Amino acid sequence: MEINKIYRGDCVEIMKAMSDSFVDLTVTSPPYDQLRDYKGYTFNFEDVAKELYRVTKGGGIVVWVVGDQVIDGSESGTSMEQALFFKKIGFRLHDTMIYAKTGMSKPSNNRYHQVWEYMFVLSKGAPKTVNLIKDKKNIWGGKYSFGKTTQRLKDGSLKTVKGKRMVAEYGIRFNIWRYSNGYGYSAEEDIAYSHPAIFPEELAEDHIVSWSNPGDLVLDPFVGSGTTCKMAKRNGRNFIGIDISEKYCEITRKRILNTQLKLMI
Repeated sequence: MEINKIYRGDCVEIMKAMSDSFVDLTVTSPPYDQLRDYKGYTFNFEDVAKELYRVTKGGGIVVWVVGDQVIDGSESGTSMEQALFFKKIGFRLHDTMIYAKTGMSKPSNNRYHQVWEYMFVLSKGAPKTVNLIKDKKNIWGGKYSFGKTTQRLKDGSLKTVKGKRMVAEYGIRFNIWRYSNGYGYSAEEDIAYSHPAIFPEELAEDHIVSWSNPGDLVLDPFVGSGTTCKMAKRNGRNFIGIDISEKYCEITRKRILNTQLKLMI
């Protein structure tokens, strides 16, 4: 299968043309529940999940960004059902992360406003690439820690650690990632907002740099406005995007065409 290309069609059928263990990383947000109108398009989740498992390399990652619809006063729970199905077919649930938004789309008058989605990080075996982002500024960064500290062991006992150590200026970030979202924040190009539900470019980029290396292949089977493929190209990764809508495929192609490789300093 040709890489660095956007394919129009059913993602299950197109993934069937891929070899086993073909993809290093998938970053995608499927059209979950019925929170958006995708012109009548639907997808068979279980078939998609099985194909993703087959085409993912050993140690590869699938980042599945989803939320739940409120139906008759109760959240659907679809996202958790999907995570458990991924585990059932062989994926590990490596991390349950949260995408926290600065804005909301549908406020409720009888529950706290919904401003986050799940980001399930699923691995096919132990992850082969882990480049954890260290951008959480430490209060005591650059200073020495003296005396002793304690660590709680598995059996409940405390282990004392003595000595002096330098505190790093920045530490590994937490697994709740907050991004500004909405028009003017999620994407650079106005054309991207023709899609009804886009996630921030930084979100895609942060997962791409966390779970893949330059030259790896990144897949988005629900490419939408093309954010994953754009950020894959910008960060020196190969990509494949798939969407059932030719309109969204064209939006993605235009965004990719104008994307340049990010200069690493």
